[in-house]
Amino acid sequence: MSSDLSISNSKVASIAFIVGLVASSIALFGLYQGVQNQEVRPLMSWLIGIGFWLSIAVGMLFLTQIWYVFHARWPTILRRQCEHFFAVFPVIFVLFIPLLVVTYTDQPGLLWKWLDGSNALPGHGTVGEDPIFTWKQPYLNHGFFIFRAVGIFATFVLVASLLRKWSFDTDKTGDIANTHKARRLSSVGLFICAGAATLGSIDWFKSLEYHWFSTMYGVWFFAASMRAALSSLLIISVLSASKGSLKGILKQAHRYDIACMMLAFTIFWAYISFSQYFLIYNANIPEETFWYNIREKNGWWPVSMLLIFGHFLTPFIVLLWYKTKVVVWRTVAVSAWILVFHIVDLFWNIIPGKIPTEGGYIVRPFTISVFDFAAIIGIGGFCIWAYCKSMSKTEPIPIRDPNILKSIDYAE
Repeated sequence: MSSDLSISNSKVASIAFIVGLVASSIALFGLYQGVQNQEVRPLMSWLIGIGFWLSIAVGMLFLTQIWYVFHARWPTILRRQCEHFFAVFPVIFVLFIPLLVVTYTDQPGLLWKWLDGSNALPGHGTVGEDPIFTWKQPYLNHGFFIFRAVGIFATFVLVASLLRKWSFDTDKTGDIANTHKARRLSSVGLFICAGAATLGSIDWFKSLEYHWFSTMYGVWFFAASMRAALSSLLIISVLSASKGSLKGILKQAHRYDIACMMLAFTIFWAYISFSQYFLIYNANIPEETFWYNIREKNGWWPVSMLLIFGHFLTPFIVLLWYKTKVVVWRTVAVSAWILVFHIVDLFWNIIPGKIPTEGGYIVRPFTISVFDFAAIIGIGGFCIWAYCKSMSKTEPIPIRDPNILKSIDYAE
C-alpha cells in the first residue's frame, strides 16, 4: 500500500471528521431543543441519520456473509471495501446513545411514545390504559428496549469485527484457515444478523406507531439495506478506482454484477413493499390499515407516489439497459439516485404519525428541516472518517486471499 494513498486517506478522514463534528453539533443542538420544547421532529431527524448510515453498514455485512457462504470469487476485491465500512458500527452505536439518553429524561416517551404510560392517545385515554400496549408490554418496556439495543449493536460489532480480523490476518499470513473460519461464521451469522436487523427495525422504526402490526417489516429493512449497500459499494469502488487504490483492478465485469444485484434488490424491495401493503389492505384490520391511511394525508400522498415512481420504477427501467450497468457515470448516477430515495423511504417510514387532539388526531405533516441535513451529513462525516482510518491501516485489497487472482482476472 503506497504512502501517497495513506496520506490521501488521512486527509479525507480529517476533513470528514471536522464536517461530522460541525454538522452533528447542529443536529444534536436541535435534538436538545426538541427535548426542551417537547418537539419530536428534531429527534426524528437524528433517527433518520442513524437509520441511513446503519442500513448501509448492515447491508454490507449481509453482502459479505452472502459472498462467503456461496464461495463467491468475483467480489473478493470489493469485499475489502465492505470490511473497511464495518468500522462504522461502533461509531454509529456511540451516535445512537443520545436517543437512548432521552429515554432517561423527564420526557422518556417523546420519540417512542410507548415508553411513557401517561402519553395521550388519539381520541381518549393514555398509553398506560391501552389494551394493545398492555398486551405488548412484555416486549415494549424500557429495560428490555435498552437491553435489545445494546445486544443488536453488539451482534453487528462482533460479527463484523471477526470477519475483518480474519480477512486482515490473511493479508499477513496467507493462512487459508481464516477464510474457512469466515465461511463457517457467515453460515450462522447471516441468521443472527437477520434477527438483529429485524429487531432493530421493529424497535426503532416500526414501534414509533406501536399499534401497527406487520410481519414484513424486517424483510423491508433487509431489502432497503441491501439496495443502499450495493449503491454505496459501487460509488466507493468507482471512486477508489479513479483515485488509485483500485485503478486497473476494478473491472467492468465487477461493476456490471453489482448493478445486476442492484436491479434484483430493486425488484425485491418493490415486491416486499407491495406485499406488505396488499396483505394489510386485504385484511382490512384498523390496527394495521391506519399506518397507510395517515400516509395519504398532510403532504404524504405525493411522497408515497414518489417512492413508487422514483424509488422503484425509475431505477428498475433504467437498470434494465446493459449500458446503464457498464457505463461508469450511468451506474454512479443510478446509485446516487437510489441513495437519495432511500432517504425519502426512511422519511416516509419514520416521520408520519398520529398527533393526539381533543376528540381525534392530526397527521404529522411532511416537512424538511435543517436538522435532517445536519444529521445525515454529521453522522456520515464520522462514518467516512472511520472508513478512511481503516483504509489507511490495511491493504486496499485482500492480497493473500485464495480467490484474489480469480477476482482480479474476472471478466464478463
